[in-house]
Amino acid sequence: MTQTLLGKTALITGASKGLGKAIALALAQAGAGIALVSRDRTKLNDVAAEIRASGGNASVFVADVTDEAQVAQVCDAVAAQFGDTLHILINNAGINIRKPVTDFTLAEWNSVLTTNLTSVFLLCRAFVPMMKGSGYGRIINMTSMMSHISLPGRTAYSASKTALLGFNRALALELAAEKITVNGISPGVCDTEINTPLMQNPELRAQFLAKIPVGRFGEPSEIAKLALYLCSEDAGFITGTDVIIDGGWTAQ
Repeated sequence: MTQTLLGKTALITGASKGLGKAIALALAQAGAGIALVSRDRTKLNDVAAEIRASGGNASVFVADVTDEAQVAQVCDAVAAQFGDTLHILINNAGINIRKPVTDFTLAEWNSVLTTNLTSVFLLCRAFVPMMKGSGYGRIINMTSMMSHISLPGRTAYSASKTALLGFNRALALELAAEKITVNGISPGVCDTEINTPLMQNPELRAQFLAKIPVGRFGEPSEIAKLALYLCSEDAGFITGTDVIIDGGWTAQ
């Protein structure tokens, strides 16, 4: 079934590249007005230009989503640009630092937790009031395959992404009466910038491929199509859960 988001407004963090960009393009193609958020104005402008070239509507908002004041400024700017109602919020911004726990500095640990977890709290706290009252809302907080299994060197990343599972469940219960759904998407290994260290290492690349039953890495467009469905009218009965899309890795 073709999904339509005509008349809806969506905000996506980490929208300048990778999964965030793919999701932004998919939602724009379905008719949503898109608020693109990241720290990289140049890349955001490129994504916005691509959306506009296809007849879509996109605006750029440059911000560090870990900064409380900047999140508040974005909230005001989005309200001024799109009106006082936001229908879709996708928290996608994230980082990963791979190293043994004994080698982590406190600053590195805090950086991962703040970017992957605290930013989600800040965005939800800021934008949920704009989502209430319309009888329709969708929040997707991007989790990870590493919310369900893990690997050596992923203590901070797995901790941050696993915490989102609990956050999503609690927020889903808080917002259910408002007809706002809250879900997670847990991608497996996709060929995106966050996985560049893996993709550029032939030995690691082969090791990871051997663990994926379908025999390939995920495509950003596949994650985007799932996000589009969860944002659609058809997904109104899905809330408080997490959808794993990993080529079968966690089924083993």
